[in-house]
Amino acid sequence: MKNMLSWKTIALSIGWVLIGGSLSWADFRLGEDAYLAQDYETAMREWTPLASRGDAEAQNMVGFMYRWGQGVAQDFETARYWYRLAADQGHPSAQSNLGLLYRYGLGVPKDYATAFRWFLRAAEQGNAAGQNHVGLMFYKGEGVEQDYIQAYQWAFLAAEQGMDPAIEALSMLEQEMTPAQIEEARALAMAWRPKGPETVL
Repeated sequence: MKNMLSWKTIALSIGWVLIGGSLSWADFRLGEDAYLAQDYETAMREWTPLASRGDAEAQNMVGFMYRWGQGVAQDFETARYWYRLAADQGHPSAQSNLGLLYRYGLGVPKDYATAFRWFLRAAEQGNAAGQNHVGLMFYKGEGVEQDYIQAYQWAFLAAEQGMDPAIEALSMLEQEMTPAQIEEARALAMAWRPKGPETVL
């Protein structure tokens, strides 16, 4: 029986990026400062109006706080709602976070194929958490045909960004793959280029 990869669940990959005008950014920073101080109620008060006005970064963080019950009662369905709004705008962290809900059946029926699609959209933009999960699902054959070469390629890309679970995964995969398979996977990873931000119509 194959060893299971000890990849940890990565629920959040926050890139504090400027979305909208300077006023929106200033408002977001108030929420960020409160969140980092673990004042979750204030963070939620600052971010919810921004999220309601369509700020994808705020939508992702509001979803994250509902996912973990930070400043609010834990509510997977509400987390999914906010993640989806941000994900539909091409926000890669929200796409990866949404994939986690579908992978584990949190607030939605467990659906590996849907989880994989969301992870892949994030991964293709260069999101390390999405790449890690794409690799894991290729390894396990969840939502996609099992493929160790693809698993290694995506784990390699995530590991290059310093993601510890992916670094551990590479070591384990190398025990199960032939040198030729590893060489092929590394070549694919080295040739890979991110698609860049999604175009939202």
